Amino acid sequence: MEQPKLKIGIMSELEIAFCFKGEYLSSAKGISHIGNQAIRIEKDQILLNDLPVKTEDLLFEPVDKKNGSFELKDVTIGVQFHWERKEDQLFKGALQFLTENNLLVAINILPLEDYLTSVISSEMSATSSMELLKAHAITSRSWLIAQVVKGKALRQAREKYQTIFESDEEYIRWWDREDHALFDVCADDHCQRYQGITRQTSPLVEKAVEETAGLVLMSGGQVCDARFSKSCGGVTETFEMVWEPVVHPYLPTLYDFNEKVSETGLKLTEKSSAEAWIRSSPAAFCNTTDHKVLSQVLNDYDQETVDFYRWKVSYTQAEIAELIKRKTGVDFGNIVALNPIQRGHSGRIIKLEIIGTLKKMIYGKELQIRKILSNSHLYSSAFVVDRYNISDGIPAQFVLTGAGWGHGVGLCQIGAAMMGEKGYSHEEILKHYFVGAVLVKNY
Repeated sequence: MEQPKLKIGIMSELEIAFCFKGEYLSSAKGISHIGNQAIRIEKDQILLNDLPVKTEDLLFEPVDKKNGSFELKDVTIGVQFHWERKEDQLFKGALQFLTENNLLVAINILPLEDYLTSVISSEMSATSSMELLKAHAITSRSWLIAQVVKGKALRQAREKYQTIFESDEEYIRWWDREDHALFDVCADDHCQRYQGITRQTSPLVEKAVEETAGLVLMSGGQVCDARFSKSCGGVTETFEMVWEPVVHPYLPTLYDFNEKVSETGLKLTEKSSAEAWIRSSPAAFCNTTDHKVLSQVLNDYDQETVDFYRWKVSYTQAEIAELIKRKTGVDFGNIVALNPIQRGHSGRIIKLEIIGTLKKMIYGKELQIRKILSNSHLYSSAFVVDRYNISDGIPAQFVLTGAGWGHGVGLCQIGAAMMGEKGYSHEEILKHYFVGAVLVKNY
C-alpha cells in the first residue's frame, strides 16, 4: 500500500487571508502566486484578490514540494473549548478552497506521514519521551486510516448514518467522522489537533514518526479505530458508550495502572461505586501532578488547566438555569436536579436527566452533556452532583465533582506519558490501552 495523501479541513469563513511562502501554481491554469493573498465570497461570487474565480481554479500546489509552505491568518484553535483563540498558522503541502453552506473552506493536502509529524507536535510537546511519541504516532496513524476507510463506507452506504435520536423525552447525539464530507479530517480536537508546522517540531518527533512509518494497530483484520484523550480519570471508557453502539474488543474498560492489574472490577455503572470512585483520588498512571510529565504532553495553553485527574465546577441557580436554557434552547425554569440515568464503565454519564420546574428531559451522549453544562466543554461527563441551600425544593447552588479530561476511550495521554517516564516501551504502552491489538506494517 502506498502512503496516502490526506485532505484536512482547516477553517471555514466568508473571507480568508493567506500568504504563499514561496511560489505556488494554480493546478487548473498554472498561474503563479506568491506572497499575500485574500479570498472572499461576495454576492454568490468567489473573489481571489478581488478577481472572480471558480472553485475548480482554487487548488494551489507548491513548486518546491519539499519546502513550499503557506500561512493562513486568524485560524480558530480549541473550537468551543475553554482556551479557544485565533492564531496565524503555517502549513506544508497544497492548499485548496471549496465552498460549503455559503462559506469558504480552506483545505490542506499533504502526505499522511507529514501530517502525523505535525499532529504529534500539536497534540503534545515536542519534548515528550521517544516511547510516548512512538505510541502516539501509531495511535494517530491507526485512527486516521480507520477514519478514511469509514468515510468511504459511509459515502457508499445507501442509508443515512444517524447520530441524533430525538423524542419528546430524550435527545441523544454524538459527534464523529460523519460530520465531514469535503475532507478526511478536521484540524481541531473534534478529530486530531493539527496546526501545520506552526508548533515547533523536533528531531525526536520526526524520528518517532520515521521509525514507526506505516505501522498501525490491527484487530480482526481491520485497522483499529484507535482513540485517545487527555486523561481517562483512572478508568478508560468503551467505544460504544461514547459513539455509535458498535463494540470494539480492543477498546474495553480498564484500570489505568500496572498492566498486570489493568482489568477493572469497579462496576462504575452503578451509582454508589461511581460516586465513591469520583470522590476519591486512587492511584493511576494519569494521577500525577509531575510538571515534567505534564509539560511533555501538554502545550502551554493546555497547562492553563491544572486539574486533570479530579476537578470541581460550581454554579448558582441563576447560572445553571441560564446556561442550560441557552445550550438546549429549552426553558426548564429553575433547575431542580441533574440525575444520571446511565453511566458508562468509567463512571462517565451517558444519559443525564435534567429536571426543572417547567420541564424535564434526558440528554446524551457524553459530549452532548459536557456541552450543555459548560460555556465551552465540561472536562468530562464523569461527575457527581451536590445540591446546596435547597428552599421549596429548589437548590441555590450546584457543585459538580468530576474525573478526567475528555471521553476517556483508548490511549490516555497523561497516563501514557507517565508510562513512558517509568520506562515502558511504546509496544507496552499500546498493549496496555489497546487490548489484543497487534502491530502491522501497513505500507
